[in-house]
Amino acid sequence: MKRKLRIFSLFTILLSVFLLSACRKNTRNVYQEVKRSNEITWGVKADTRLFGLMSIKTGKIEGFEVDLANALTKEMLGKDAKANFVQTTAKTKIPLLKNGNIDAVLAAMTITPERKKQIDFSEPYFYAGQSLLVKEDSTIKNVQDLNGKTALAVKGTTAVANVKKFAPKAKVLEFDDYGQAFTALKAGQGQAMTTDNGLLAGIATENKGYKLVGGTYTNEPYGIAVNKGQKQMKNAINRALNKLKKMGRIMH
Repeated sequence: MKRKLRIFSLFTILLSVFLLSACRKNTRNVYQEVKRSNEITWGVKADTRLFGLMSIKTGKIEGFEVDLANALTKEMLGKDAKANFVQTTAKTKIPLLKNGNIDAVLAAMTITPERKKQIDFSEPYFYAGQSLLVKEDSTIKNVQDLNGKTALAVKGTTAVANVKKFAPKAKVLEFDDYGQAFTALKAGQGQAMTTDNGLLAGIATENKGYKLVGGTYTNEPYGIAVNKGQKQMKNAINRALNKLKKMGRIMH
């Protein structure tokens, strides 16, 4: 009997801790927290030139989205505010956000109806479109040419579904990050790498012998992601974005 009581008591304690933790997570006001700390922790990319790439020289993540995060932080909190950065991938950015490890995601994230079921988005800050990266001597000219061939994409992105939509007979190999996907393209594991044109342009500028083809075949508006219910944080981000747009620091 005593053993049963001890087990029941332990279960009750664990359940209470879980419920309290869940309650705290649901009642968080991220905007008030970042105002108090004068810091914002952003989830960013670290594997894509132009948008976010880890610098070997400095050991820091550099790129357009990092610069934007720094500018937004100062607009939202003041010139002395600090932006912190956490490396994310297509697979990890939503879990990291939902678990409270980061305050917002600024990582080439397309606003989609499916994602909006889990998280909220700011207004778009960049408009991209999915394209193809191929070797210079490739005969592929558009996404339809991928039928019967192999495309290379990154897990957790919109690229996989889009290829299957426009080239239903294409085979798609998925990788954990863009570096792995490009390595596979170089090794001949597929005939084209596919993702948004801005990301592919960054890869092409750093690697001779590759080109973008086919223009864009989707519309990919990028938004900054916050957790559901964080209306103050989302509104503050939108105000800062609009101010930066009016100042000409973001093209729109």
